[in-house]
Amino acid sequence: MRNLIRKFQSYWLADASFITLLVMLITAVFVLPVIMEHTGQGVLLFNILLLSVFFSGIFSTRSVGLISVSAILFSIHLALRLIRFGENPYSFFVLENVIGIANAMVFIFINLRLLFRDQIVNSYRIIGAVNVYLLLALTGALTLEVIHAATGVSLGGNVVLTGKDDDYVHFIYFSLASLTTVGFGDIYAVSTSAKMLATFLSTLGVLFPAIIIARLVGLASSKG
Repeated sequence: MRNLIRKFQSYWLADASFITLLVMLITAVFVLPVIMEHTGQGVLLFNILLLSVFFSGIFSTRSVGLISVSAILFSIHLALRLIRFGENPYSFFVLENVIGIANAMVFIFINLRLLFRDQIVNSYRIIGAVNVYLLLALTGALTLEVIHAATGVSLGGNVVLTGKDDDYVHFIYFSLASLTTVGFGDIYAVSTSAKMLATFLSTLGVLFPAIIIARLVGLASSKG
């Protein structure tokens, strides 16, 4: 068992794991919303994939502290999901997504550490930067879920929100539109919390290439 765990950790600590994570994130951000809109299995697939992404975070670092935090957050997140989808009247939807946000933030930090861990720049590291960007969009969508679940108001325009996991389709779309500063206008923030989140995501979207990508380019230039 220990050898299996070590092999699993070795893989997620290697640069090649950035590709696997990219496939998982592309599926979660771009593919699953389409599946969720047209089939009844999309919600279950989304929850499984989201938990799988966070589970990989446990093995993506050698820091005992980060491993512990990731493992605890994942365990709580998994337990809350099982409670909600189990045959019982209990549900902790807001807490569940708050834990998901915390897990995503820890995972972003872990990936940033992997990105700059040895001052090496290659194609895998560029993919790693894309992964962080998509994780920011995913975090924005989870935050919108919390805002809507807690206040009942978040987005307006050409959208009908149900207060369920199906709303992820609209939340990830708005999160990406804000992060990329595109702002199509068909969906817009209504509540103050959602407006501030959209502004924050837009700021991150502008700063990300200016800081992260510029840093990678700088490292590549210094090596050359």
